[in-house]
Amino acid sequence: MEHQIPAVRIFDLPNGDSAFEHGFLPTNTKFDITTFWGMKIFEDWQHGVHPAPRRQYVITLKGKIHFHVTDGTGFILEPGIILLVEDVNGKGHSWEFASQDKEWIRLYVPLETNGHTFFTPTSD
Repeated sequence: MEHQIPAVRIFDLPNGDSAFEHGFLPTNTKFDITTFWGMKIFEDWQHGVHPAPRRQYVITLKGKIHFHVTDGTGFILEPGIILLVEDVNGKGHSWEFASQDKEWIRLYVPLETNGHTFFTPTSD
């Protein structure tokens, strides 16, 4: 595990729901990206169930967030775990703060349309 970064992937199911899986990203691998940006605020559309606006990584710098996917399951996202969102066509996901600290500082790193994610799922 020393050459891997923990990650969670949210993806579309054929029925339109979203689901997630745990996995990892490799270290010492160059990812083909052209831009990224940081956020501390939230737009109105981000407060309810929504699909991702694009395939992207979300890197949490500060905060603890409970994500819900529309298949009825969920997971906790916190610094040290990279989120890969690929649920761009279905019902999507939602989230809420998982701690008293109501702050979520994050980086969005969009992927090229057919860009390789380097995500490897773990077997649970």
